[in-house]
Amino acid sequence: MSAEKGVPLLVLGLGNVLCGDDGLGAVAVHLLQWRYICPDGVQVLDGGTLGLSLLPYLEQAREAILVDAIRADGPSGSFVRLEGDDVAPAMAARLSVHQVGVVDLLDAARWRGCSPSRLILLGLVPESLELGVRRTAAVEAALPDLVDRIVAEARGLGHVFLPRTADEMASRGPSDPAHVYGL
Repeated sequence: MSAEKGVPLLVLGLGNVLCGDDGLGAVAVHLLQWRYICPDGVQVLDGGTLGLSLLPYLEQAREAILVDAIRADGPSGSFVRLEGDDVAPAMAARLSVHQVGVVDLLDAARWRGCSPSRLILLGLVPESLELGVRRTAAVEAALPDLVDRIVAEARGLGHVFLPRTADEMASRGPSDPAHVYGL
């Protein structure tokens, strides 16, 4: 492990916003930033489909919460939480092209001895990964709860996100993070 990690917690949203529900991780972190004030020591990042180029961010994190679409049993929109050694196999069950980069990212950090001490994967079961910029109704309805679960997970790790006031959220723009992508 590297001598000193510079970021106590990394919250990393993953997924391709051009492939329906696959983009839910990226959208969730934007919604998190819209609804909450990020505490000191926490880096919230939309990692999209950047794969190995995210390695420096992951290596600097003491702990990491990855947010993504996750193939699992249950209806679409169902919440899924995995931790530690269960994360990489879930990512290896490739939902989409970006997953190859995520598995490589996790392997590279492990091989270099720079993995976060704690790795948590939070996400939702997708319904559709078809080309398109809209998420399905089930996933869209579950996104606010996913954000609340990210906040709760971070709190459990000692990092408290503070809710923004209605005025603060209004000054930040529309509540739908899709506007960030021009969708």
